[in-house]
Amino acid sequence: MADANRPPPSASESVRRSARRIEQSAGAQESSADRRTELAADRTVLAAERTYAAWVRTGLAALASGVGAKALVARVLPAWFGTLTGSVLILFSAFCFAAAVWRQARPGAPPPTPDTRRLPAPLLILVNGFLIVVDAAALVGVWLAPG
Repeated sequence: MADANRPPPSASESVRRSARRIEQSAGAQESSADRRTELAADRTVLAAERTYAAWVRTGLAALASGVGAKALVARVLPAWFGTLTGSVLILFSAFCFAAAVWRQARPGAPPPTPDTRRLPAPLLILVNGFLIVVDAAALVGVWLAPG
């Protein structure tokens, strides 16, 4: 009931209070928008890692298929066809491993600074470089393996 005894606020005081509430609301909205932007940056980093994993998974499947292609078609098709098919699959595998690192290292426009750390580029280069060496050895094996 103490409020009933107070005189009504002047127009200028009402405007000042209203301005303060608007200012507080704008600050809260800005803070919320900043957090949403940070979370979007985190999702972008994680999506890039899933894309990297998909390239590597495709490369490993192509490598396994390339190694097995020659043996798989040996009794059905000419030997040169199995060698050619295995070679193409193994070369595609090497392409996938190189593309995985290239796509991970060059993600495009820089997002806002995410909370999530990116995979270290030297590690990706080391692992995928090793897989490319395995590809080269498999290619030699496909070409030199008997019949």
